[in-house]
Amino acid sequence: MAFLRCASRLPLQRISAWRRAGTTIRTERSSACLDHRPRYITTARPARQAEPISAFHSQIESVSPELLSRSTTAPTTPQTLTEKIVQRYSLDLAEGKVVKSGDYVTLSPHKCMTHDNSWPVATKFMSIGASKIHDRYQIVMTLDHDVQNKSEKNLKKYSQIENFAKDQGVDFYPAGRGIGHQIMVEEGYAWPGTLAVASDSHTNMYGGVGCLGTPVVRTDAASIWATGRTWWQIPPIAKVTLTGVLPIGVTGKDVIVALCGLFNNDEVLNHAIEFTGTEETMRTLPVDDRLAIANMTTEWGALSGLFPIDNILKGWLRAKATDASIFGTASQTASPTTLRFNHERLNDLFDAPLAADKGAKYAKELFLDLSTLPPYVSGPNSVKVATPLSELEAQDIKVNKAYLVSCTNSRRSDIAAAAKVFKDAAKANDGKIPKIASGVNFYIAAASLPEQQAAIEQGDWQALVEAGAQELPSGCGPCLANTDAKAYLASPEVVAASALQGKIAGPGWFTKQEGWEGVTRGEGGYTTLSMEDALEKLNADADAAISAAEAKLSPASEDTADSKSATKSLTPILPGFPAKVTGEILWCNADNINTDAIYPGKYTYDDAFSSSPEKMATVTMENYDPAFSGIAKKGDILVSGFNFGCGSSREQAATAVLAKGIPMVVAGSFGNIFSRNSINNALMGVEVPRLIERLRAAFPALSVSSSPASKKPPAITEPEQNTQSLDSPPPAPLSTAASDLTIRTGWTFTWDVARSEVVVKEGEDGEEWKQSVGELPPNVQDIIAQGGLEGWVRKELAGGK
Repeated sequence: MAFLRCASRLPLQRISAWRRAGTTIRTERSSACLDHRPRYITTARPARQAEPISAFHSQIESVSPELLSRSTTAPTTPQTLTEKIVQRYSLDLAEGKVVKSGDYVTLSPHKCMTHDNSWPVATKFMSIGASKIHDRYQIVMTLDHDVQNKSEKNLKKYSQIENFAKDQGVDFYPAGRGIGHQIMVEEGYAWPGTLAVASDSHTNMYGGVGCLGTPVVRTDAASIWATGRTWWQIPPIAKVTLTGVLPIGVTGKDVIVALCGLFNNDEVLNHAIEFTGTEETMRTLPVDDRLAIANMTTEWGALSGLFPIDNILKGWLRAKATDASIFGTASQTASPTTLRFNHERLNDLFDAPLAADKGAKYAKELFLDLSTLPPYVSGPNSVKVATPLSELEAQDIKVNKAYLVSCTNSRRSDIAAAAKVFKDAAKANDGKIPKIASGVNFYIAAASLPEQQAAIEQGDWQALVEAGAQELPSGCGPCLANTDAKAYLASPEVVAASALQGKIAGPGWFTKQEGWEGVTRGEGGYTTLSMEDALEKLNADADAAISAAEAKLSPASEDTADSKSATKSLTPILPGFPAKVTGEILWCNADNINTDAIYPGKYTYDDAFSSSPEKMATVTMENYDPAFSGIAKKGDILVSGFNFGCGSSREQAATAVLAKGIPMVVAGSFGNIFSRNSINNALMGVEVPRLIERLRAAFPALSVSSSPASKKPPAITEPEQNTQSLDSPPPAPLSTAASDLTIRTGWTFTWDVARSEVVVKEGEDGEEWKQSVGELPPNVQDIIAQGGLEGWVRKELAGGK
């Protein structure tokens, strides 16, 4: 069975038309035409005037005391846009501190959204002794994940969330109003230049409007509710430069599908992404396209996907503010839209726009020439597989179900694009909208009620219904579907055309360039720079290459290379917090060790077992190496490969390591949820990719065992209660040595917290080398010292004692 979908949830389970946030459709009376300019759709809404606001614009949006106390001094060190935004929302920074990638910071996000998991968050919130939300203007609650579930249990949960929101006085959006991420954007909570978090992996979507959006776990959300704060480690930042002009018939969905498939070796895994390009290029990407691209950076493996605050966005914002002032309607459960979308506030934003500094450093740079991009399709069943539409059309792949749903691609422009497929076909059918192909079920759901209403007013929604599409309520349900289906992801018009023809097909709007030889893309940024900038980058890269070569030839030479660390200011250490953490390296030579390998799922919801550190210690890493428990010793430093802790959100993966007496984990990289759960539960962790290279050279694996790329990865053992907690994208197959899974190396690892560096001694007679790492400031030390985030919140609620 094949499915085509326009959504963007992890396992691609159907061919569905993900809303095409790219190519826009402008409806002009009887004809609709594709247009690459932003659409400003005037709809025939009731001419109800918004209530006048009797407040200065500086008073319109409630400002937290923490924000008012932040330093406004502009850093002189070049920063990326991500770093600049984080700088704004970081608390308790040392005087003159300029935040950079790798640093741990205490954040007070501008907004925090929770959805159906609001009640579990509320339960945790109350369990740590909190009763009143710290800043009700900081919090937004939506119901969107299980809106079709009318069971008594689910309705009770929804009622509990609504009553809690009402009692706390926070903005609340009931089931059916829209998908939470769409609400955050269309209601102005996700604001350009601010930082917003949500307890959902697709928070990246806010980057489409220049808002740094990133996911948090439930414990983080409870902490924000109680104190207004949580912590964050600034991830490595990747710059993706877009060039050229997007061809007619190619959409923003095609851009992100191509990026996922063409850069499919985890190039941006756990990175923050910044998209950039010339004004000419960015004009071909309207805001709807940007939202689709930013949304699916989650599937690409990134933690955020940020677009610039440019003229295209400014025009969209002005239109939203005007629309809100003319047609704004009151809500019984949330504050008026005009409190957020108004021209006075936009004047302030545009007077001091944020942008990345020239000379800002990025962990990596990728580029993609949009002018060489044809329509693309993801799948089957993996975004790492992307194929030009023309190749799949030639294969005559039958479609059983088609979906135009989700927060990625079901805004009015996406619905209009899908409707145009049927309207065009009607011209050859005596003006009648043709029916979808026999044997195909076509489902549609708008991203929100306002988007659906706009589509109805344009006549697009009715066209799809007349064609035989089945209407669903606005929500996330269709994206949480059968993992056994053969699924593909495509743009809205490709999904619509496939539903019409009964096989994967396009609408015929794209014309391949003569002499086309493939998509132009690559790593590095030279092809996208001016001559002056290219020379500057060349000098910087040459210096970095020389330093890296010297370090590689002689590990000990890093003592000299990092000699600056001896003179740089030291990080203050809290009384009682260890200035150094040291131990023998326990080497687990594998990548993609998921949370089920660290702590087996069969114990996760066994409260009697999981509440006993002694019992947990006996099964730590059991599904990776049954012999681990007998090899590991208290005080060891666990070191593993890349993407350690991928998989589900179970906190026991972190607490089980602590139960074994291991105070710290070192990896080439961590799964994001595990990384957050580690600090939240007082487990220290640091990424040192170079150490992984050195260990693999010194302790080569006899053979490597991994699941072939062509085969379906083995399923993660997940208890029923944990079915919706998996990372997105799903973890890759475990790749590990066939023998000696756990090795006592005789090497020692030391994290010098005060100097923000690690020291590795390669055996008793081996070399010693050092490497700088991100700063662990006192406020994050305090979280670890209190036994984790919950303990820290309890201390704060008790007055900091």
